Amino acid sequence: MAEPSAHKGAGHRQRLRERFLTAGLDGFLDYEVIELLLTLATPRKDCKAAAKEALQRFKTLPGVLEAPSGDLCRIKGIGSKNILGLKLIKAVSDRYFAQKLVHADPINNSKALFDYLYLELRHKHTEVFKIIFLNAKNRVLSSKTLFSGTLTASAVYPREVVKSALAHHAAAVIFAHNHPSGDPQPSDEDIKLTRQLVCACKTVDIHVHEHIIIGDGQYFSFADQGMITKMVRDCDY
Repeated sequence: MAEPSAHKGAGHRQRLRERFLTAGLDGFLDYEVIELLLTLATPRKDCKAAAKEALQRFKTLPGVLEAPSGDLCRIKGIGSKNILGLKLIKAVSDRYFAQKLVHADPINNSKALFDYLYLELRHKHTEVFKIIFLNAKNRVLSSKTLFSGTLTASAVYPREVVKSALAHHAAAVIFAHNHPSGDPQPSDEDIKLTRQLVCACKTVDIHVHEHIIIGDGQYFSFADQGMITKMVRDCDY
């Protein structure tokens, strides 16, 4: 009996895999990354057209990885089974950076914080405010998204922040939020809010070590700029 003919694109798929195994993702276009991920659970179909359409619809590689499964399945060639690669790589990367942060020194390593938060926060269309809870040895206990929307001193309630920190038995906290504009420079409202949160936490003996703002490939660290230390001193006046 004759061997079944290879599906269209089989050679191309093999070349993609060999390129990755030889040189990693260097030289890969974003749609080729998506295509490679789709092939993990698509045994006999060409995935190039679906990958290109996904990138066109969701604009960026992170946009594709973060897209709801239902929206992805509306693209011809993408179904409930072959989105496995797309969802798996996002989940693995989130866990990798979370565990890397646990074993890092988050107080003195704003770059590790940025790496951990970037994929999750950069491509959000609204501002998202997160807290990372630390124990007395400054090890990460957990993290939580508390607010979503336009962040102002009137929208983010210090009492809710303190209540959440106490519920997690945190000795210290790190604040983080994104700027959808891509510019991480703090606004006057960001500075005002940070000052209020620092002072609110100080009243219950919870240390604020950092507030990091995530932009497009860059970040702003209140701690690196010495602003957290100054705010702590100013709480006494």
